[in-house]
Amino acid sequence: MCAKLHSTQHRRPGRRPVLCMALLIALSASLAISCASTPPPPESELPATQPVPDAKAFARWLGTEPGNDSQPRAFFIQMADPQLGMSGKPLFLTRIGSGWKDDNFALDAKLFETAIAHANALAPSFVVICGDLVNRAGHPGQIAEFRRIAEQLDQSIPLYLVAGNHDVENKPSAESLKAYRATFGSDWYSFRNGDVYGIVLNSQLIDAPGRVPLEAEKQLAWLRDELVLADASGARHLLVFQHHPYFLIRASEDDQYFNIERDTRAVYLDLFKAAGVEAVLAGHYHRNAYGREGNLQMITTGPVGKPLGRDPSGFRIVKVGNGALEHEYFGLQGQ
Repeated sequence: MCAKLHSTQHRRPGRRPVLCMALLIALSASLAISCASTPPPPESELPATQPVPDAKAFARWLGTEPGNDSQPRAFFIQMADPQLGMSGKPLFLTRIGSGWKDDNFALDAKLFETAIAHANALAPSFVVICGDLVNRAGHPGQIAEFRRIAEQLDQSIPLYLVAGNHDVENKPSAESLKAYRATFGSDWYSFRNGDVYGIVLNSQLIDAPGRVPLEAEKQLAWLRDELVLADASGARHLLVFQHHPYFLIRASEDDQYFNIERDTRAVYLDLFKAAGVEAVLAGHYHRNAYGREGNLQMITTGPVGKPLGRDPSGFRIVKVGNGALEHEYFGLQGQ
């Protein structure tokens, strides 16, 4: 590969080996971040993934098939990481900020279109997409394709978007936040949909606030106030949606790329538990993971786009209403 990329006739002696070594180092670092440093959860933590059900199977799962006299439960769909542009580009190129192959997002677009088509067929109360809408923040082609496909969702189904690190950059700036808000809308907000009171957070302001500390402080102050309003709302299910999980399996787990560092994690978990938040639903991991801290569930959902583990591309269906949440991850087999 290096010989093809650098095929000029006049080179400085020794440059090709140095360049190849640099690429290998970058690749090794990328793989270490995405794989070696983060082993998947133990097998016991991973329930079997089901294919997206047809109408009859889904009615049975939801309890709405003919002859069932029980009260059907409302449900919503949680998606994460469509990340248009990730599948067609080597991961290490994304890590080093290369723009090469950013226009190669056909596979990701197909997966996202398939997920939206399933959502239209299932007709949930709403769809929420927990971040990494695109692979490269601000890329016009990826953004246009995301919006084209998202607009295929039936207009009667509300769509709630969440900012991910690939949408506002790993270290968000005033400029990247402004660009996201101009394109996709607010990066923190709340909504009420039936029995659900949803709070959407920009977890990049929690994970890496260094360049925008005032924005991070404003979001946290808003969150404190919003939790008071949510508690008084009478909603059965108080849920938080964001991109980063606070933890994958245990609240005491070590810091790593796919969770929020422990000191910050503790602040937010204490807030959520005190306010009676039932669950935090996130993405970012490109695999499924499940954890609990007291009564608070931490639900990490696999990707619509490129998987990084054993779980296939897919989405989660969450039943709400009377009783506790019930949820299951469905894979896009046969897409």
